[in-house]
Amino acid sequence: MSKWQQYERVFSHFDENGEGRISPSELQQCVRKMGGELSAMDAETTIKFLDLDEDGSVKLEDFVKFVEGGEEEEREKDLKEAFKMYEMEESCCITPKSLKRMLSRLGESKTIDECRIMISHFDLNGDGVLNFDEFKVMVL
Repeated sequence: MSKWQQYERVFSHFDENGEGRISPSELQQCVRKMGGELSAMDAETTIKFLDLDEDGSVKLEDFVKFVEGGEEEEREKDLKEAFKMYEMEESCCITPKSLKRMLSRLGESKTIDECRIMISHFDLNGDGVLNFDEFKVMVL
């Protein structure tokens, strides 16, 4: 099953009448079925937040953008955690020394010069270290 088909399948659980859109009342019903409680006002607020074209309901495209946006946030969080493993004592950058230290922990022996060369391939601003934005370019 493709990712899009999975989204459609989940979306259809919310779209109880099959109109291709989720209304505030449908959202409330679905939350209730899952054992939760959602006030009418909270349902309205949630739909307004997710409703990109402001038609009062959430269509499949709105739903997918929301889900994938969440995935992007999770990816960003994971990248920040990985970056922290390599950075030098809260310096907000990966130095040749910190890269050497982390690679050593992973069982990879490199010299400072080799680490300097590795960093230079992704060092966009030429300062000799990798900041978080440069790190993202490297791993993506």
